Amino acid sequence: MKKLGFAFAAGLLSLAACSSSTPAENAADANEAALDNVGEVLEDAAENTSNEVAADALDNAADNAHDAADNAGAAH
Repeated sequence: MKKLGFAFAAGLLSLAACSSSTPAENAADANEAALDNVGEVLEDAAENTSNEVAADALDNAADNAHDAADNAGAAH
């Protein structure tokens, strides 16, 4: 969770530095970054579990989060 919070904060700071974007674009970028970070956290959780069924479910959830991030990025 600390990794997710740090990555999300870094994403928001990088977005704040760019003043030419609209608030809607900033929100879309933040949403994309957050979804991608969730995918990374889920991948880490999958690597750290000893239960293969849980690892597969976490990997699938991570893939879905990354796909959602890609879709969010393509939407704007």
